[in-house]
Amino acid sequence: MASLLGPSMREFWPLYLRAHRQPLTRRLHFIGTTNLLVLLALAAWRRSPLIAVVAVVSSYAFAWFGHFVVERNVPTTFRHPWQSTLGDLIMYARIWSGTLNDDLERLGLGEESPP
Repeated sequence: MASLLGPSMREFWPLYLRAHRQPLTRRLHFIGTTNLLVLLALAAWRRSPLIAVVAVVSSYAFAWFGHFVVERNVPTTFRHPWQSTLGDLIMYARIWSGTLNDDLERLGLGEESPP
């Protein structure tokens, strides 16, 4: 059930994965999220707001390149910023744990399926 904040993650997760069908898009998001985490840690360590800003901007650059150039779609963050942020973190964790392909296959979005 959707709330005033948008769809629940249970509803949003399939939409999020459909917006990230291409393996290259998911790789770019993975690189962007890793970049974000490393640079935010560095920003905290050095107490540098500038590095924190660079972390966010450069991380979005990876993700948005994937959407605009690879997927040719609009990033879900434009309509659902909080769910998209959580979706990215879930996707990142599932890539690390090796469980993302289970979700993709369940939705018919596995590596072999057409975009």
